[in-house]
Amino acid sequence: MSVLIFLSNVSGTFELKAYDLFSRHLNPARPSNSIVVVQIDQPSIDALSKEGITWPWPRQIYAPIVEYLSEADAVFMDILFTEPSSYGQEDDALFAEAAKRASNVYLPLFLTQQEKTPTPEDEEFIKHIAIGDRIYPALTFNSAITPVDVLKSSIKESGNVTISPDEDGVYRRVPLVFGLKQYTIPNFILGYLIEKGWVKIAQGSIYARDTRIPLTGGRLLIRYSKEKNPFKVFSAVDILSSYHDVSASKNPAVQKDFFKGKVVFIGLTAAGLYDLKPTSVSSISTGTFILATALENIVNRDFIRPVSPVFVVAIMLFICFLISYFVLRSHSLVINLSIFSASLFILIVVLALLFKEAIYINTIPPVMSLVMSFIIAVAYSYAVEGRERLFLSRTFSQYMDTKVADYLLRNPNLIKPGGQVMRVAIFFADIAGFTSISEKIPADRVATMLHRILNSLTEVIIKGNGVIDKYIGDCIMAFWGAPIDTDRDEINACYSAIRCLDALDEINKGFRAEGFPEINIRIGVHSGDAIAGNIGSDRLFHYTVIGDAVNLASRLESVNKFFKTRIIVSDDTLKETGDIFFARELGLIEVKGKTQPVRIFELISERENIQPDKKQMVMLFNEAMGYYMGQKWDEAIGIFNRILEDYPHDWPSELYKNRCEILMSNPHLTDDWNVIKMTEK
Repeated sequence: MSVLIFLSNVSGTFELKAYDLFSRHLNPARPSNSIVVVQIDQPSIDALSKEGITWPWPRQIYAPIVEYLSEADAVFMDILFTEPSSYGQEDDALFAEAAKRASNVYLPLFLTQQEKTPTPEDEEFIKHIAIGDRIYPALTFNSAITPVDVLKSSIKESGNVTISPDEDGVYRRVPLVFGLKQYTIPNFILGYLIEKGWVKIAQGSIYARDTRIPLTGGRLLIRYSKEKNPFKVFSAVDILSSYHDVSASKNPAVQKDFFKGKVVFIGLTAAGLYDLKPTSVSSISTGTFILATALENIVNRDFIRPVSPVFVVAIMLFICFLISYFVLRSHSLVINLSIFSASLFILIVVLALLFKEAIYINTIPPVMSLVMSFIIAVAYSYAVEGRERLFLSRTFSQYMDTKVADYLLRNPNLIKPGGQVMRVAIFFADIAGFTSISEKIPADRVATMLHRILNSLTEVIIKGNGVIDKYIGDCIMAFWGAPIDTDRDEINACYSAIRCLDALDEINKGFRAEGFPEINIRIGVHSGDAIAGNIGSDRLFHYTVIGDAVNLASRLESVNKFFKTRIIVSDDTLKETGDIFFARELGLIEVKGKTQPVRIFELISERENIQPDKKQMVMLFNEAMGYYMGQKWDEAIGIFNRILEDYPHDWPSELYKNRCEILMSNPHLTDDWNVIKMTEK
């Protein structure tokens, strides 16, 4: 739909305003050093009026101006001299003679749609200025109004000054060639550019040196300067005064050699004469300013390059496809609005950056395609799929974690038996002695306790970006790294383990107040490869993780019983967390049913939150473990005793002190002397 609107040009007016907005803010503000504008302004008319010379001026008044500008490379007089002077033939002759001496004066002709038979002089003049190479003109006319005959042979060249605005009355484009019966008439400035060798015509195209000038419908899209006065401007009276000062051997206000090598435009700006032509950057401008800007664009090859409509349509189709794809994949209004806002911002920034580099892509059509595609896609998603997905999401979320449910809804192909190998961090948490507790209190109170414990720990795990796999009686199994893996999976798992203990403290406060017995939990965390996916039968399956790594994580939870600790993590998990956590090494263990030893650690706290005395104890323990691993039994026993003096119930210290004493009395150590073998699961 947006493509049809673009091709029908319904949004044309809005596009023009967008172009003007970009022009005012993104066009360069470079002043010109090669172009000068001489204004016939109100001060000039007032000054000559005081001397008895009223408007329109006698043409001989222009003679000293032209003479003073004789060192300029070209003088474009944007004034029509198509009728004989009211002051008589001599007046025209004086002006013609001055123009001939200067040999750099360009006068315009005016093309019209009126039917008019040209005089032989007009025919010869038109034939002289016409371009031999045939190119497609922007506009065609029926006749030409030329300068008076006496001026035809005195000027260097001529061209048409007829310029039509866009449909909103703003001048953004300048035709470079015009059709007049069998002739191709150049724009007022084009003959000069061709004569200088800056422009050539070949194979129906116009080139600025070796660069093809990008024309749309035979018109040059002008790149205006956003600076208010990009050209050096003088009043005509200043030039006249300077001419007279030089004649009187006085120092002129404007030096004659200032104009050497420059291009000068002479135009009307006085009240009542003002050649009002609004542009993209100003509501008040003149045809002279437009022509001067066009000349500078061509000389500097600094013109706007419009992108082909075919390419614009391709961009629109790409945007329609892309935004529809993202909206239909995501059914969150917040996400969709974020995608839309980001896409709109990126699109406008890209279009603006390209415009700043003089590459113009229509702005409104791509934006319109983005808006319309978003609205249609959102409406379709809500009406056709949104309600169904909301129902499925709520249904799935009743028996699986929301993360898994959302992932499965985005990837429905996964809702089938099977899985893939992924590295995951597996978490097991079990309530210590819960069987004994349940034997002492009524079943309804046991259910209440279990619900509150599991509910609290579940919230901690989910907030830590974990996925709740299942509840096994009074045990929770969770994992990180599937179905979405990140580089923080082990970190999040360890954070969750510590915060589960913090949550347990709050639970026990409530239990004590209500007469419930206090409870404790044991946590084991291990990382490794596991099969993640929908495991089960064709009729019933469950998204979970299985494998040796899962079994080991479960064993580590039980190992807490042996070491009388609360959180045990494997070396595979801890080494992925950097130095965020403070832990003490508990050595190598060999769990039942496995022959490969595993290095384990007691997770104490986040490094930045550990208490100083606890930190000192852990550092001493790790030092003692270093002596232990180096078979320096006396040194290790000495440090373990120091720890036990302050922490008499620290079982890992007691355990390793006893092992040192046993190993010290055994002179024949086996290769696996440093491995503790677990005899229970």
